[in-house]
This record gives sequence, structure tokens and C-alpha cells, in this order.
Amino acid sequence: MPSLPLSSSPDAEEAKMSKQKRLKKLESTAPEIVDEEKKNKKKKKKKSKDAESSDGEIENSDAATASGGKEVKEEEEKKKKKKRKASDDDDKSDTSSDPGEPVTAPPKKPKLMKKEGRASDDDGEVTASGEEDGAGDPNALSNFRISKALGDRLKSKGIKALFPIQAMTFDLILDGSDLVGRARTGQGKTLAFVLPILESLTNGKHKASRKTGYGWPPSVLVLLPTRELANQVHADFEFYGGAVGLSSCCLYGGSPFRSQELALKRGVDIVVGTPGRIKDHIERGTLDLKSLKFRILDEADEMLNMGFVEDVELILNKVEDASKVQTLLFSATLPGWVQKISVNFLKSGKKTVDLVGNEKLKASASVRHLVLPCTRKAMPQIIPDIIRCYSRGGRTIIFTETKESASELSGLIPGARALHGDIMQAQREVILAGFRSGRFLVLVATNVAARGLDINDVQLIIQCEPPRDVEAYIHRSGRTGRAGNTGVAILLYEPRNSFSISRIERESGVKFEHISAPQPSDVAESAGTEAADAISSVSDSVVPIFRKQAEDLLNASQLPPVDLLAKALAKAAGYTDIKKRSLLSSMENYVTLLLQAGKTIYTPSFAFSILRRFLPDEKIEGVKGLSLTADGMGAVFDVPADDVDTFLEGQDNASMVTIEVPKSLPPLQEKEQGRGGNSGRGRFGGGGFSGGKRDGSRFSGGGRGGKGGSGRRGGGGGFFSRGNGKQSGGGGGNRFNKRK
Repeated sequence: MPSLPLSSSPDAEEAKMSKQKRLKKLESTAPEIVDEEKKNKKKKKKKSKDAESSDGEIENSDAATASGGKEVKEEEEKKKKKKRKASDDDDKSDTSSDPGEPVTAPPKKPKLMKKEGRASDDDGEVTASGEEDGAGDPNALSNFRISKALGDRLKSKGIKALFPIQAMTFDLILDGSDLVGRARTGQGKTLAFVLPILESLTNGKHKASRKTGYGWPPSVLVLLPTRELANQVHADFEFYGGAVGLSSCCLYGGSPFRSQELALKRGVDIVVGTPGRIKDHIERGTLDLKSLKFRILDEADEMLNMGFVEDVELILNKVEDASKVQTLLFSATLPGWVQKISVNFLKSGKKTVDLVGNEKLKASASVRHLVLPCTRKAMPQIIPDIIRCYSRGGRTIIFTETKESASELSGLIPGARALHGDIMQAQREVILAGFRSGRFLVLVATNVAARGLDINDVQLIIQCEPPRDVEAYIHRSGRTGRAGNTGVAILLYEPRNSFSISRIERESGVKFEHISAPQPSDVAESAGTEAADAISSVSDSVVPIFRKQAEDLLNASQLPPVDLLAKALAKAAGYTDIKKRSLLSSMENYVTLLLQAGKTIYTPSFAFSILRRFLPDEKIEGVKGLSLTADGMGAVFDVPADDVDTFLEGQDNASMVTIEVPKSLPPLQEKEQGRGGNSGRGRFGGGGFSGGKRDGSRFSGGGRGGKGGSGRRGGGGGFFSRGNGKQSGGGGGNRFNKRK
């Protein structure tokens, strides 16, 4: 870009002569000022010609300020405005204009605003006043055209700098570009459009054309796939929009139509809603889009998954003059339909900001991704212990594939609540409010809660089975580790479905950390700490009342006082018995054993033939889930806890054979997808796992009730039954029932 001939202008020459006269006058009145200026001038001689010209302008400004001259200051303001405009043009040229194919936008350095505390002549530009917050951070709020009212609201939430997706899109949206924004889940896509839209309506180019008065039509329409997400985005528009005098309403199914109609009739600036209810209002004539300035599709890929294609396209086509409407599309992924929408409904000069690109690792890097083998029947036993060991007192969301399993599992976990589509909308809102406020800390949900819900302090995500597609895993695990926090995502899987873990790793780039079920020592450490804290918090006023009973207990017991206190802690934590737990399947009262024979074990049948050399058939019938180790030199399997000694002693009767209780589960060979009766569905149901009487009895029939092994859901026994049609019982159920 050619430099501006600032030094050759007549005004500049006149200013130069004025400066010389003032310097002569200052020599007689304030020689120290002149000396300082001469020193500064010598230092600046080493700079380039353009830099000297710029420095001369600054000296003109300084001298003019000292003498009160107005003409030089006005000239300086004109030149700064020209330079700022040129800088804006350069900035805009750095971001790609997307003709069709999404491209990765390079990080754009935000413009630095002046700090005079006044509005500039650019459209809607509001400069920051006072000292900069987050000095040195290019994404600091003071580096963007954010008004004081919005800045104060952001700071009240502890936000002093924008996230990358917000920083890269702010100026593009505020300057009027159509945009496709893509970022990993949990990276702040909502504020990426909320902030610049509010500034555009109140301080930008749409300020003059904004409608006011009773019944004014909306300027903004935001489409979202779920009611929960719509409520959340609406809450952001209410909180931040309220600071600048903008009103909003939320339209979704399951809530009264009349109250929504009245809100639209009174007039609103921003409408947030789901496609179905927005379509209803348009068709009934209660929603007028003739004055629309912005239309936003958030979580566009999920709208495709939920079957909103026709509704979304109908709504987008209702705009009379699309050239006057700015369209923004935000999505974590860009499937074919989303790309088609961007081509058909966004202007040809649209911008694309892609923080994901073609890279494999799309799951949140702030989340620790763990996998744990677990059978369906073991889930009610193991999940409370997982929560106790990994949630660190924060909130936990458990994801299931069906509404029935969500309801049933929530009933088996103390203090949990279910959230799914069959629950009435009013009740769903009460549940979410209770979860957010901390009235309960465990939420069992279907995919309805997987997208967009921004709930603070979700420390742990548990997925009860590998989801059908990789993107579902990414979005579910993204409910934790949000907004710069860290979290843990644990994926449970049937040992027979281990191929699903490799598929997710391969397609997403996530590298799972393999863990075993929390063992008694792990649980005791966590639960004991909680119980000790609870006991310490008891008021000293109760001591005299219970002292006699404590003395009687000490006198009657043969145990040392420390052991009695340990039993009291266990009881306070809800544990009257500690049961052994399998590393392989997480089943209580089972122990995992490792078999090695000093040579390669090629097949499970070969491993069974080795066991038959020194063990009776009735003991071998109790073996469950035999799997080969990844190195081919061993096999692991579960046996009832009461049979462990028999297996360990039996190895003495077979040469070169060793059996031991491993402390951790070794890497295992994958079982091929589609073997046996699972039919490749990846569900916990199905007709069981072929391969012998052992596994068939373990995975089919019985505990599922009704339809036996062939049913997808089963009947009376429920999803998490123990093998006898009951929903409780077994080791874990007894432990829960003994809590008082």
C-alpha cells in the first residue's frame, strides 16, 4: 500500500514554520523544554524517512499542545483517521473471502483502540476509556470496539479477554460480513455472535435504522436445534442486551403459544427459538421478518441430525431481501447440508473462520479422555464410585442412548435426576435450574443435553456406551472442560465392543487413557476423606450426649480405638462391606486373573485347554470374558472371588503355567466387529455374544426380562438388572441400600 505524502502537503509546511517560531519563543521562556526536544530529535534521526515524517507529526502535536495551537492538532487528527482507515483495509484483506469451500482463516491481530474515552467517526466504533485491562493480550476487551456498558457486563462475569473464535469474528461481523464460524465445542461460539450483533444494533451501522415503539419487528433471528440451547442463548442476549437497552424473547415448542404471541406483538429486537416453533409463528403471521438485519444458525450440524432441514430452509427463504440481511452460520462440523446452506443463503463474499480445519484432534484438549471396560450389569455398582473418585465435588453428567435407560439409571444412583424428551418442558427447566444451582450434582441425560448447554463446574462426563458416531462423542465430552477449565470424560464400554474405542481414536485423533474400575482402596481413600470432613464439621455440642455410648463401645470392643474410628468412617461413608471388583468387567465379587504359559496363546480355546489341565470343569464354567493380551503371550479372565484361591493353587500342577492377580489390566487384543449375536449395532442389547456357554449366559436373557436375549430393550428386568429381573441387589445395590 503506497504511503501517504504527508510531509509534502501545504498544511504540513505551514505547521513546520509555525513550529520554528514557537521554538524561538520557547528558548527565551522555557529553555529546558527546547533542550529536551533537541535531544529527542537526535534520537529519531536513525529511523526511516517515513518514520521521521510520522515522528515530526507527533512533535508538531506535542508543541501545538504546549502552545495551545489548534491548526496542527486538527491536521494530526485528519492524518490519523486516514491511517486508521488504511489499517482497516489491510486488516480486512488478511481474512479469506470464501467463494464456496471452507478455508482456515489466519489469526487476525485485533485493532488497538485509542483511549480518549470517546466515540470515533467510524461506524459504531466505541473506544475504551481508562487503562487497558489485560495489557499485552491481543484479545483483551480494550482492543475491540466494545462499549463500556457491554464491557462492564463482561467484566462482571470475570471476562477480560475474548476467546479465539470471538476475537477472530468480532470485527468481521461488526463490519457487516456474512460468516461461517467453526470451532471446537466449548470455545465460546455463542458470544462470538452475541457481542458484535449488540454493538452493531446500538453503536454500529444499524443504529439509525433500528425500529422502536410498540409492536416493532425484530432485527435479529437466531435458530437453534433444542429448547435448552435456545433458552441458554436467550439468557445471554437478555443479560448483555439488557445493558444496551435491547429486548429479546425465546420461542420453542412445549411452552404456551399465546404468551409468545403477546411478546412479539409488544415488539422485540431479538428472537431466539427452535425451527418448529419459529415456523409456526411465521405461518400464523405473528412473526414479521421484514425488518430483519441478522439471521443466525447456531449448531447447524445438529439441526441436520435432528431433521430440521426443511424447516430451516423454509425460514431462511422467508426473508424478502436477502441482500440486506447479514447471515451467520456457526457449527462444530461442516457436513454436506451445512455447506449447501452456506452456498445458498450466505453472500458470495462471506468470510470463513475455521479453528478446526482438517486436523484430526477435534475433541477438547482441556479434557482428560478415559475409557473403562464395564458390563451393563456392573454400571449401577461402578458409576457411583467413578463419580466419587473423579468428580472432585463438581457436577456430573451421565449420557445414555435411550430415554428408558436414563430414567432407570437415575433411579439407581442416589441423588441423580433424569433429563430426556419425554419429560415436560416446564419440568425440564426446573431440573436444569436445580442442576445449575447445585441442588443436585448428577444429571442422567440423553443427547438432548449434549449440545451447547453451558453449565458451570461440570467436572465429569460419563458415557455409558460408545456413541454411534464420533462427533457425538466429541460433543458429549465437550460438556466439561469449558471456558478454560479442565475436566474428565470417561467412556464405558463392553469388553466385547472394544473395536468401538479404536474407531473413535482413529477418526477423532483422541488418545484414550485406559483405566480400570475404582478399587476398594481408591474408593476408601476418597470416601474416607469425605466422611472425615463430615465428622469434623459436627458441632462439639453433641459430644457430651454421645460420650457415654462411645465409652461403652470402647470398653466392649476388643479393637483398638483407631480401628473403631475407621469402622465409624466407613459407616459414615455408606460402606459396611468392601467387595472385590473385576478389572476386566467392573463386576463386584469377581476378580480378574492373568494366565501365562511361557509361549504364545493364539486363541481363547487354547487358553481354555491350558486351564483344563489342572482345573475341574465346574470351575472353568465360572470363567467369564476371557480375552487375549495384545502381545499374545497371555489371557485375562474373570472368576468369582470365592474361586480365586483354587485357580492360584491349581497352577502348581501345570508346568510353565502361571496365574496371578494383576494390579492393572494389560493391553488386550481387539475383538472383531460384528462377531456373534451383537449384529454390529453397538448397543448393550442384542442376542448376546457367541463363543460358548459362558459368554452367552453372561450377556443375554435373564436379567433383561421379558424378551430374553433377542430383545433390544427387554422387559421387566430393565437395562441395569443383575440377572434376576431386579433393579437392585448384588454388591453395589446392597451398598446403596445400607446408606441411612
